[in-house]
Amino acid sequence: MSGMATAEFRRSRNVVIAAFLSWMLDAFDFFILIFVFDNVAASFGMHGPEAATNAAFAITLTLATRAIGAFIFGRLADTYGRKPVLMLVILLYSVFEALSGLAWSFGSFLVIRALFGIAMGGEWGVGSSLAMETIPSSWRGWVSGLLQAGYPAGYFLATLLFKYELQHIGWRGMFFVGAVPALLIVFINAHIEESPAFTKISTGPRASGLGVLRKNIRLVLYGVVVMAAFNFFSHGTQDIYPKLFLTRQLHFPHATTANISLIYNAGAMLGGVVFGILSQRIGRRHAIIAACILSLAVLWFWSHGTTPAAIAIAAFLMQFAVQGAWGVVPVYLNELSPAEIRGTFPGVVYQLGNFLASFNAPLQAGIAAAYGGDYGLALMVVAGSVAVILIILMLFGPEARNVSMAGTSAPG
Repeated sequence: MSGMATAEFRRSRNVVIAAFLSWMLDAFDFFILIFVFDNVAASFGMHGPEAATNAAFAITLTLATRAIGAFIFGRLADTYGRKPVLMLVILLYSVFEALSGLAWSFGSFLVIRALFGIAMGGEWGVGSSLAMETIPSSWRGWVSGLLQAGYPAGYFLATLLFKYELQHIGWRGMFFVGAVPALLIVFINAHIEESPAFTKISTGPRASGLGVLRKNIRLVLYGVVVMAAFNFFSHGTQDIYPKLFLTRQLHFPHATTANISLIYNAGAMLGGVVFGILSQRIGRRHAIIAACILSLAVLWFWSHGTTPAAIAIAAFLMQFAVQGAWGVVPVYLNELSPAEIRGTFPGVVYQLGNFLASFNAPLQAGIAAAYGGDYGLALMVVAGSVAVILIILMLFGPEARNVSMAGTSAPG
């Protein structure tokens, strides 16, 4: 390998490591909440239905405010570069995660979680654009899957913390541990270079970000609808699954719930990489369709199993499929994005879609309440519906596989 090739490989490798870790640790911080929301509610004097409703609202608020962060930090990244803004959002989400453990009332907890959501919303778009603009085009499929595997990897780490440390450090200590991602800033500052595509684009005439968005309004609307379906797909299979379905409905003990969560997150990590690689061969849309079909095949077993073994197998396959589809998303959105607003476009359409899906937890809780507390039914209805919707959207949607990341014209 020549000196130049070695330098390019090192630059690509380091940016993949940084983007993966930043998203994994971001997800780790988010998923701590879904394991301790009942503990948080109880510590502020809420129990029973009131606790479940307010906990669901805390999750919704965190998800809803991510769209604000995606726009703010995306515009900053398109103006000042991907690297410094990525460092900023990591610092901010780490700080707000730690502050969550210092909340003195449920109201203050909600405010801090809203601020955490804003910071979290900036990470995905900036981190994925930095990676996709830096790596060789032949890497995009598997790197996309690897980056998205950071999300279930963070869920996996949060599950381990929940399983082994909750009884020792309490819910406040869980959030204090969430400050650890701030250390990643040191690695990024020392080993990551600015995106070469951003460097090239920034030396030319600057296009108006809002003007580019208006020019591509149909693409923006398509992206938001797709990402709303994707976010219902992920949060509709994750957020209430451990505590409300496994623990409350099936009465599985703490250790069983934690073990099943570890198993299905292992499937999620594997699925992201497998379908990301597959997308490089058969196309982004076809890989997503294949993953959605697999999710429909295991849907009933995943939502209506009764034994820990049956649930664990079905949950592994479900998250292999769900996060397999998600594994294609980073490369799919970055390739579709106009280069001038790549720091903004992927994150904004992702988080606007996430905003539309942010009421998933209350929606599923409401469906379950209407049917006698049947959370399995609520899970099946939401997950099955959005899998079908995604298949339809992918059948008729655009694709820009292997497009140049440094060009300034939007893909056709």
